[in-house]
Amino acid sequence: MKTAYHIPVLLNESIEGLNINPNGAYVDVTFGGGGHSRKIMESLDKEGALVAFDRDNDAIPNWTDERFYFANHNYSYLSNFLRYYNINKVDGILADLGISSHHIDEESRGFAFRFDAPLDMRMNQDQEKTAEFVVNEYSEADLTHVLKFYGEVKAASRVAKAIVAGRNQSRIVSTIQLVKLLEKFTPKRLANKFFAQIFQALRIEVNNELESLKKFLLATKQVLKPGGRLVVITYHSLEDRLVKTFLRDGNFTGEDTSDLIYGGKKSFFRLINKKVITPSEEELKINSRSRSAKLRIAEKI
Repeated sequence: MKTAYHIPVLLNESIEGLNINPNGAYVDVTFGGGGHSRKIMESLDKEGALVAFDRDNDAIPNWTDERFYFANHNYSYLSNFLRYYNINKVDGILADLGISSHHIDEESRGFAFRFDAPLDMRMNQDQEKTAEFVVNEYSEADLTHVLKFYGEVKAASRVAKAIVAGRNQSRIVSTIQLVKLLEKFTPKRLANKFFAQIFQALRIEVNNELESLKKFLLATKQVLKPGGRLVVITYHSLEDRLVKTFLRDGNFTGEDTSDLIYGGKKSFFRLINKKVITPSEEELKINSRSRSAKLRIAEKI
C-alpha cells in the first residue's frame, strides 16, 4: 500500500465505532490517503470486503487486494456502485468529511489561502467548474449567497460587491489576488478565520459538497443492514448540522416523522454516542488539524 498523505483523524474511535464483523462488507466513502481503509482491512478476514470511494485522482491506491474495491467517483453514487459490485447490503459505512491534508498542502490545488496558487479547489480535477469560475462568473447575488450560507461570512454582501468590482478591473485567477482584494474587510488578527470562511464557501460550492452529503446520507438508509453502523466525522457546522439532524430524524429539516396512526416517532438510526466524540489531547498534539473534528456513530434500526 502507498504511504498515506493524510493523518487519519479519530482513527481508533471511528474503527471501534464500526464494530467490525470480520466477514462483513464495509464502505469507506472518503478514501483520501487510505488510513481508515487500511485499518478496516486489518480487521477483515478473507470473506470480508471493503469498497472505497474518492473522486480525487491523487487518491487512487497503488495496491490491490481481492477483498478491496475502489470507486474513483463521488460518494453520492454509493448505491449505484454497490449494485455494480454485486453488494446488496453493508455492515458499516465510514465517512471522514472535509478536505485532506494533501489538499491543503498541495499548493497547485488552490485550497489554501497561504499559498499563491491558481483558484482551483476542485476535488475532482476532471470537472469543469473551478473557484476561478465561481469568483469571476457568478452574479453578485449568487456570490453573496455562497459566502453567506456556505462560509457564514458576516459581511457577505460587501465581500461579494468587492469581488465584482475587483474582477471588473482584472480577472481574478489566483488565491493571492483574492486575498489581497479582500484583506481590507477584516483586522489582521482575525484574517485567518475570515479567509478560512471565504475559501470554505468557495470549496463547498465548487464541489457541491452539501448536496453530495445529503444524497449519500439518504442512500445509507437503503444500503445498511439492520444493526449496521454509520460513522461520520465532520469538520464544520454546516455538514455537522446535516449529519446530526439526519441521524436523529431521518431527514434534513427536522420534520416530525411520527406515525400518525400508531403513534411514536419513526426512527431509522439509534445513536451510539449521544455526546459527540472529539480528538483527545494526545491526538491534538500530533495532528492540530483534527481540532474541529466531531465523530457521530449511529446504528441502523
